[in-house]
Amino acid sequence: MYNQRTSRGPSRSNSRSGATSFGSGARGARPAGRRTPQAGAKKGRFTGAYIDPKMFINKAVAAPLGLEEKVHVVKALFADLAINDQLKQAIIQRGYEHPTDIQAKTIPHILEGRDVIGLANTGTGKTGAFLIPMINKIIADSKQKLLVVVPTRELAIQIQEEFVALVQGLRLQAVVVVGGANIRPQIQRLRSRHNVVIGTPGRLKDLIARKDLKLETFTNVVLDEADRMLDMGFISDVKLLMSLLASPRQTLLFSATLSKEIEALVAQFQTDPVRISIKTQETSAQIDQDIVRVGKDDDKMNILQKLLAQTTFQKILIFTRTKRGAEKLSKLLFQLGFKAESIHGDKSHHQRQRALLQFKNGQVEILVATDVAARGLDIPNVSHVINFDVPASYEDYIHRIGRTGRAGKTGVALTFIE
Repeated sequence: MYNQRTSRGPSRSNSRSGATSFGSGARGARPAGRRTPQAGAKKGRFTGAYIDPKMFINKAVAAPLGLEEKVHVVKALFADLAINDQLKQAIIQRGYEHPTDIQAKTIPHILEGRDVIGLANTGTGKTGAFLIPMINKIIADSKQKLLVVVPTRELAIQIQEEFVALVQGLRLQAVVVVGGANIRPQIQRLRSRHNVVIGTPGRLKDLIARKDLKLETFTNVVLDEADRMLDMGFISDVKLLMSLLASPRQTLLFSATLSKEIEALVAQFQTDPVRISIKTQETSAQIDQDIVRVGKDDDKMNILQKLLAQTTFQKILIFTRTKRGAEKLSKLLFQLGFKAESIHGDKSHHQRQRALLQFKNGQVEILVATDVAARGLDIPNVSHVINFDVPASYEDYIHRIGRTGRAGKTGVALTFIE
């Protein structure tokens, strides 16, 4: 267990060390998600289901050198897949030789035209699992159109980036339509030639209402991070979108979990789907999980500052419960001399993308986020995930810490507990 006494380490060079910290206001973290009012919160506010702190503790097991834990299928090769040669070349240029488990097990079924349910932990290559066979299908028949529905704009942009990398020289186009960005440029791009639309449910509905998007021409659909869309209250929007698509169609659903609500969605909109699961455990064995005890008289911000001063803390993702908390914490860390930025729902699309890019390329060493950043985003080389506020559910915890311990590397996840 981490605490104030075990948080020693080399001090980080700090040009703003005289800045003030949270002080007594830093003691507002909710105690392990109990159904009791948070300190300083409005009376009766729901703070999430109780989570036993023991569930946040687990020692990491390093993956064998050069391999991801139970992800790569050594015998499988992209060269062996029945896909377009130019697409194969693009995959090789991306540096990929072996498909991941989810890719090796889903791509052949998708190429056969089957509906698929893919269940896998985050960071297992789900994007490639649906993009590769769908791109191949569009190459073979230029009339094919694909709709990809995702919960967040960040995930939409990430999928577009992967699409662009895979279709070099193939003259295929994808349009991203997401909320929080100017709708007019998106409408203009929809009026140009395109094969793929990637969007969030709310913006897709807006475009349909404006008659700038007609889904009856789309014969393929991917619902990515379906469980997250359910959590965010998009299930009715998703049902509406699905009802407007062409029939027959090919429907692919990817999710980390399969709830009763998603099962109902599957029953309504998929035909005899192939179910593929490569989930071996809830959290990666390559993530070293521990808790940071915050005593009644401890300054939570002071503890965090001491942790971040250690040299092992290199690229850190910190989660808070609220948008206001994320913004406040990132500003305080900046005042303390850390290169910190924030990402949350109150920031514009441009601000969020800039913060993500700065974090990815190393201009920012600490990114403070709400759960909007917890799912789907592929941010390489995150050394630590810190839950400054306890997550509302254990499922949220799993997705938060899934940002570290990726690509065969060991990561660290710390959760502050009062």
